[in-house]
Amino acid sequence: MTKMNAGEISDRIARNLKARLEQSGEHLQVKDVNGEHVGTVDHMDGERVKLTKSDSADGQHHYLSLDQVESVDDVAVYLNVERSVIA
Repeated sequence: MTKMNAGEISDRIARNLKARLEQSGEHLQVKDVNGEHVGTVDHMDGERVKLTKSDSADGQHHYLSLDQVESVDDVAVYLNVERSVIA
């Protein structure tokens, strides 16, 4: 097994996330490291994940950097940080 650096991991996550978003019109849930609901993906905005403002407590868009994303599946985007860290 080869060791991947952080840039390669972020690139892989970005490719997987973009592919997942292109496959389906449904927005993915976003869950923090504790499994708590953080929001819903709106779309990729460059190298950041933009969350919908309609699923935000303050009615504003919030963004995730790719280094905060741990994994992606058919249900959600899973983060490696707690909800309180999300800007």
